[in-house]
Amino acid sequence: MTFNGSGGLTKMLRRGVLALSAFAALAIVPAQAADEPDLIFRRSTVFKWLSPNDKLATYGVDDPEVDGVACHFTVPEKGGFKGWLGLAEEVSDISLACRQIGPITFKAKSDQGEDMFRQRRSLFFKKMQIVRGCDAKRNVLVYMVYSDRIIEGSPKNSTSSVPIMPWGQSDVAVQKCGDFIK
Repeated sequence: MTFNGSGGLTKMLRRGVLALSAFAALAIVPAQAADEPDLIFRRSTVFKWLSPNDKLATYGVDDPEVDGVACHFTVPEKGGFKGWLGLAEEVSDISLACRQIGPITFKAKSDQGEDMFRQRRSLFFKKMQIVRGCDAKRNVLVYMVYSDRIIEGSPKNSTSSVPIMPWGQSDVAVQKCGDFIK
């Protein structure tokens, strides 16, 4: 390896540090399909003396492509100093419940298994995803939550279904989810 004087090594190190800093900044920004979820509540599960407790947190998120559907999910959140600093890798135990909360209308066509929501579960490699599908035969939206890592994912998952039903005294015909699958 050759360098152009003593400044060559300094420039190369500076570029490396800048590249790593940019990568770390991108890794911290949550990847998502929907808006940030709304925190509903948290409960401590493991007490820690000098650092934050381990917790279960329940969040709510609206489907960004289907008006009238909301999902709630509960995830474990690591405490301790690693959790407090955002360096702990979260476990893959996630529960999910989705419900119709108003008249269902589709904003656009989508693919089967399209991401409805994504959130990082570790600093670099792990993310949680809620994906949406359509059971056209039964006119039911199906949501599945799972987590994955770049190298190896987890088989732990949870599924929830939302039958598309009339809402209130509406004269609007019930939409068919199969009409909105690409």
